[in-house]
Amino acid sequence: MSDTCIFCRIVAGTIPATIVASSDTAMAFRDLSPQAPVHVLVIPRRHTASLADAVDAAELGAVLALAAEVARIEGVAESGYRVVTNAGPEGGQTVSHLHLHVLGGRQMHWPPG
Repeated sequence: MSDTCIFCRIVAGTIPATIVASSDTAMAFRDLSPQAPVHVLVIPRRHTASLADAVDAAELGAVLALAAEVARIEGVAESGYRVVTNAGPEGGQTVSHLHLHVLGGRQMHWPPG
């Protein structure tokens, strides 16, 4: 855990968040600046800076499984949803902790950026 990482502090409980779901290895909470009616962030509990730094396949699988569970909880699994991760500054990553955005509740367009 990084004491300066905002997501690590959410995992530790020192910063409040609206938790949607959690497991032993991952946590999901509402984004503070939602870009869709459903916008939930899913993170590994263990600090990993980005997808480029991820090496634990089981942990990545747990994060993806929790993202799918979030879609079911939020009622968008049947209608459709998008899962996005950004890696590095040019990829749009603003928090250096691996996180997936689960977006749904409206029509998603392509290309996204």
